[in-house]
Amino acid sequence: VQLQASGGGLVQPGGSLRLSCAASGRTASRNSMGWFRQAPGKEREVVAVIGWYIYYAPSVKGRFTISKDNAKNTVYLQMNNLKPEDTAVYYCAYSGASDYADTTASKYDTWGQGTQVTVSS
Repeated sequence: VQLQASGGGLVQPGGSLRLSCAASGRTASRNSMGWFRQAPGKEREVVAVIGWYIYYAPSVKGRFTISKDNAKNTVYLQMNNLKPEDTAVYYCAYSGASDYADTTASKYDTWGQGTQVTVSS
């Protein structure tokens, strides 16, 4: 499985961005996908993951929406009301082990290349 992420960029506070991540190759029928992010000097943290249920980090709940198009093997992250503290490199992740939406990065076996999101005026 390979992941191709897109959609990052520079946006002003309060703005919106939509990230996409397409999985190619032999994907498992039951899988989970999600988004993690890493800011400079900080550890990678979960943003949102989707499997048979959806998890959002408390810092993004109500502002971000994760969705998945199973026919296209693509996961999306709609980010609204962006804040400067959302600035980070965003990584999409895939796990073919199960559809349990694990929040632990080590549970995901495939990662995208990362896309930069910068929120600044």
